[in-house]
Amino acid sequence: MSFFERDYREIITKAVIGKGKKFTEAEHTISPSHRPTSILGCWVINHIYNAKKKGDHVEVSGSYDINVWYSYNDNTKTEVVTERVNYCDQVPLAVKDHNCVHDDVEVIAKAVQQPNCLEANICAQGQKICVEVEREFVVDVIGETKLCVKVDPHGCDNEDDYDFELSSDEFSAIETDFLPSSSDSHDHNND
Repeated sequence: MSFFERDYREIITKAVIGKGKKFTEAEHTISPSHRPTSILGCWVINHIYNAKKKGDHVEVSGSYDINVWYSYNDNTKTEVVTERVNYCDQVPLAVKDHNCVHDDVEVIAKAVQQPNCLEANICAQGQKICVEVEREFVVDVIGETKLCVKVDPHGCDNEDDYDFELSSDEFSAIETDFLPSSSDSHDHNND
């Protein structure tokens, strides 16, 4: 029996061949131009990132700006310090398809938790500011994989699939749906 006489076929198609998720808490040290007295606020903006598959994980690398509003000179003056932070997260693939045809894959990464400040404190003998940031990513790896499908021995082009008749009542109902109603024609006559 040849391959094509069997009841199964192998199909090559694009599909999600890997999935992963990672939550990260990171601490960054910010160096303000003045010795801080107190922290008045902290926020994270301008987040950019890209992702690529590396072995059994996805590497998400990116950057964001940390802005810290602080007071100095015994709480008599304030300033905002901004520092650009780079990061690289290794997202392990919990789901992997081992039937992948080749290594040419597409990676889709989504930040389900954008970088967000959890806490900001004065540290390092009162000269620097320590900022704790959280972020979380989910990733999908899309590539070509093999599927095994059962073949209908009768084929797909079965004329019985199209063998149906409408009763006269059903045909009238369909025909009525496509005709303008009497109220529509009355409205047009008054224009």
